[in-house]
Order: sequence, then C-alpha cells, then structure tokens
Amino acid sequence: MTANTAPRYDVIAIGNAVVDVIASCTEELIDELQLNRGGMTLIDEARADELYEAMPPARELSGGSAANTLAGLATLGLQCAFIGQVADDQLGKVFRHDMRATGIDFDTPARDGEPATGRVLIFVTPDGERTMNTFLGAGQFLPAAALDEELIASGAILYLEGYLWDPEEPRRAMRRAIEVAREAGRKIAFTASESFVIARHGDDFRAMIEEGIIDILFVNESELATLTGEDDFEAGLAAVAGKVPVLVATRSEKGAVAVAHGERAEVAAEPVAKVIDTTGAGDQFAAGFLSGYAKGEPLAQCLKRGAICASEVIAHYGPRPEADMQALMAERL
Repeated sequence: MTANTAPRYDVIAIGNAVVDVIASCTEELIDELQLNRGGMTLIDEARADELYEAMPPARELSGGSAANTLAGLATLGLQCAFIGQVADDQLGKVFRHDMRATGIDFDTPARDGEPATGRVLIFVTPDGERTMNTFLGAGQFLPAAALDEELIASGAILYLEGYLWDPEEPRRAMRRAIEVAREAGRKIAFTASESFVIARHGDDFRAMIEEGIIDILFVNESELATLTGEDDFEAGLAAVAGKVPVLVATRSEKGAVAVAHGERAEVAAEPVAKVIDTTGAGDQFAAGFLSGYAKGEPLAQCLKRGAICASEVIAHYGPRPEADMQALMAERL
C-alpha cells in the first residue's frame, strides 16, 4: 500500500494481549503482599500464581493498555485492528473472542507452547487506586514476522503501547511497524505507559521524539517528569511540546493539557459520583482523544472526549467502557 492511499482503519494498535484479573482488597493486603501501591510491576509466572492465590474473589476481563484503548474507540464507532500475541490456550481464546466481539479485527496467530497468555493481577483499594502486577506471558514474544505489514499500512494512526517496548522481540516488531506506517504516510501515536518503562528505555523514547518519529505522544504527569527530568509540570511540557506535533498530558483529578502545533488547550476532569476503579483511565482518555483527533475535531473537544471516556471507566470495575459511549458523547459534548 502506497503513501496517501485512503486508510481502511482509523486506528491500528500494537500492544500486550493480556487478561485482567481484578479484585477489591484492603490496604493491609497491599502491605502484606509487598506490592508497589498504585504502580505496575512486571512479575514472572510463579509470582503471578502466588498473587492469584492470595487475591480475594476476582473478575476476569480482557485487558492490555492498547487493547483497552481500541475497545473504547470501537464503542465510539471507529474502525480498529489489533496486533498482539496470545498463546494457544484458554485465556488466549477468551482474549481473541472479547476483541472480536467488540468489533476489533484481531488475526495475529496464536503462539504454541509456553509461556501462557499474559495476565495482569489488579488489586483495587477502597479509594479506587489500582495496583497492577503484570505477567506478560506470550505477549513478550510478538515477533516482527507476525506483523501483517499490509494491515499496518492500512491504518490512519498506528498506536503503540510503551509497556510492550520493554521485551526485546516486540520492540523490534514495533520498530518495523513504525517504518511501515511512516512509509505509508500514516501517523504514529505512542503512549509512554509507565514511569518505569521510561526509566529503562527513555533514551529510545527521547531519540524518537528528537527524530520526529512520534506524531502524538500520551503521558501522565509522573511520566512527563521521568521523560524530561523536570519535576515542574509546565517545564516538562515546554521541554517536549515543540518536538512532537501533538502532546497530551493527563493529570488525574486535575484534568489534562494538550499542545498541538503551538496551540494549547486544557480540560477539567469530568465529575464522577464515586471512583470505583482507576484501571484503564489513561487508556480510555486516549480513546476519547483519538476519536476526536481522527475526525479532525478541535483540540479542546478532543480533550473533552478524553475526559468523558476516563470518567465513565473509573466509575465501574474494569478497564473498558460499559456505557453507550456514543450516547454519552452526544449528551455531554
């Protein structure tokens, strides 16, 4: 597919294919299990089994940061496809079914043998804060050979998940995907995912920013500080804003800021009666923003869409929308 060919998909994402296991818990259990409260920790399969045994009754829902964003985009009526690695096991079948049932094309072949499909064990404390423990499983073995390059070239936006930059094999696959998308004249969107990923791979990310590879960058406040070395939020924005065409920085209850081509817009957080579970808040903010961006809407309205999506997902358990998002947008925009 050559540059400037009309895209078939609005967004194609590459990310971790994982199943979220979510349980409410006490603050005491977080301490007892020596978890990184409010953060995300990579764990091996033995630790995953240990934590699963210690969890209170849990819900199992297909997740993964980029996959969650696509789920939000699909409910908003956008055409999406996902690239990610599952194993040929029961959780892999569950994940594939959930993606397709949401209207997302997902055809990456399953991987035979060990390890199992990835899972994230999420402990939610009474304040709604989520503590994530991630066993990447098969997801960290996504090879470049599994990429459908024609598919990648057919998406207006290629959305990449920072979490998947950590393992070597999918990192190579994503670098190749970037080359394919850029050759086809597509936009590259990148979500930093977590400060620990930036701490490990910040040189890569900063190099991509300097080289002009990233068109749309999503960060939260702490990720921006890690990326730039600036504790002051405004200083962090200034350090990056001129280097990416579109910078989106979320600040939890303080709303979000976007700077695009010299224009700045801000949005307050949408009111929420009760925060139940913050899992997926950033993923759904990205979905809302991209749903407006893909349609060429004004920057402020893209941010408003993001805030609406984030407010919906934190009002219930799970990282994906449960409401009729198109109706919710019509009501609140």
